[in-house]
Amino acid sequence: MEIVQVNNQKPKENMHHVDARAVYNKPHAQVVIISLHPKESLKPHKTPVDVFFYVLEGTGTVTIGDEQHRASKDTIIHSPANIIHSWSNESDALVRIMVVKTPNPTFK
Repeated sequence: MEIVQVNNQKPKENMHHVDARAVYNKPHAQVVIISLHPKESLKPHKTPVDVFFYVLEGTGTVTIGDEQHRASKDTIIHSPANIIHSWSNESDALVRIMVVKTPNPTFK
């Protein structure tokens, strides 16, 4: 059994300059927990694999391609490979998102 405490994982450096903690890193999937503080956002970017987002806390705005949606706790959003996507937090509260990439594009 492998148990990971999210708060014990150090944030990894990223191009978005947000709190992103890798919690699972296997060939078939990568899981990262992202915390967006008020007014923080992810820069628009593409991922070479399918991604799904699960909102753990708060309400943020996800943009995938030309579509935009305000997503709140317990919402799952699928983002196909090679489509520009981003997240933003326009609220006054923390937004936490679980990001799952399948398969893992960076497994080493």
